[in-house]
Formats: sequence, C-alpha cells, structure tokens
Amino acid sequence: MKKAADWMENIHFVLVNPREPGNIGASARAIKNMGFSNLELVNPPENFIEGHDFWLACHATDLLKEARVYNTLQEALQEKALVVGTSRRTGKKRGLIYPVQEAVELIRRTAEKNRVAILFGREDRGLTNEEVEECGFLIYIPTSEEAPSLNLAQAVLIVAYELSRTVLKAELPELVPYKELQALFGHIRKTLKLLDYIPRGDKDLEARIMRNLKHLLGRSGLAPWEVRMLHGICSQIERKISKMYNTE
Repeated sequence: MKKAADWMENIHFVLVNPREPGNIGASARAIKNMGFSNLELVNPPENFIEGHDFWLACHATDLLKEARVYNTLQEALQEKALVVGTSRRTGKKRGLIYPVQEAVELIRRTAEKNRVAILFGREDRGLTNEEVEECGFLIYIPTSEEAPSLNLAQAVLIVAYELSRTVLKAELPELVPYKELQALFGHIRKTLKLLDYIPRGDKDLEARIMRNLKHLLGRSGLAPWEVRMLHGICSQIERKISKMYNTE
C-alpha cells in the first residue's frame, strides 16, 4: 500500500455528533481508501465500534479503534490551525462557501505545515450556526437539485478523494492553532469595546462583528508574527486610551 504523504497526516476528518454507527465505520473506510488516517469524533453514540457497523469499516477497523473522541467541538479544535466546515446550506451567517474542487488546494497548502480540521455535521441537519462560526470557510459538494443531500460517509469520501488528487502549487507558512486565535479574538473584542466600536448592550451587533472577524481571520489562518502584531496593535490602542483618560 502506498505510504501517506506527510501533509496527509495533518488532515483531520471530524464527525460532529454522528448518530449512526454505520456511518462512522463507513467514513473510516472512506478516509483510509484515500490514504488518510485521522478520524476524530465529537460526542458519538456509545458502542460505535461494535457489531455489524464495526465491520462496515472493512480494512479500516484500525482507524475506528484509534479514532480520537471528544466531548465538545472546542476540545477537538484546540491544536488545529485551520477549521473548514462542510455544508449544503448557505446564508449570511455562514460566511464564505466554496465548491469542494476549489477549496481543496487551500486545504492542501495549509496542511503542508499545519493541522487542518474538516468538520462534517449530523446526518439529519448538518452543522449548527454556532459550529459554523468556528470555521474559516465552508465547502460544499455540488449535487442534483432533486436530491441534494448526501449520506455522511459519501460526503467524507468525496472530500477525501478530491484532497488526494490535489497538486501543491505553493505552500503556506506555519500557522497558530485554534486556541491562540481564540485569545486574539478575545483581545480584539475588548479593544473594540474600548473604542466604542461595539455599542454597549448591543449583543446582536457584537456577535455579528466578531463572527465576521472570525471568518475573515480564520479563512487562511494567521502566522505567529501576524498574531503578535495584532496583539501589539490592540495593546497600543489600550495604552493610548488609558493615557487619554488619565490626563483628563
């Protein structure tokens, strides 16, 4: 069997609240078929590796046994530099969404030096708006209007297949993980409030501004020096405002 390339080891297929054990087993098989090895599960059903459903994984039962299991999505994302969601639904709250054929090149470039999480939602309703907010961008698989929904394992297989076919044109630098981006977003939120850019008490506007910033900055990730620069800008603004109030 062909050995997986190093970048493939940085791709993590994350199933969020999957309900059907059979889909988990079939997804494991799809991932391994395309040369990948990282399956992660957020709040899966109990005993998902038993019985007939276990054998749906076929020769990928090792991936199923070694799958990392998390209680929350945030736990699964802590060390990921880029978070990509999958969805067939669009809307203003969902940010940018690309067809899978266009998105895989960016994912591949990022994965050369960074961990990437690709999220797949529930079988019946996909990812929630709150989960989408954690994504830099979304990808969708073009399907027939008469039957647009894909089975979970089918979606995993198509994304894995398209990724396996990509040819690297340019690579991205090493990026900071999700947990460091969350600290930056908190700092930006605090600074914007000091500037009165976010009106006091307007929780809806605050949520919309921060959601848009997350999509903007999380779309292709940030290098460590970029994060330090943004923290520095926020800190300088805080110092200037503090000095203004102290001299009045």
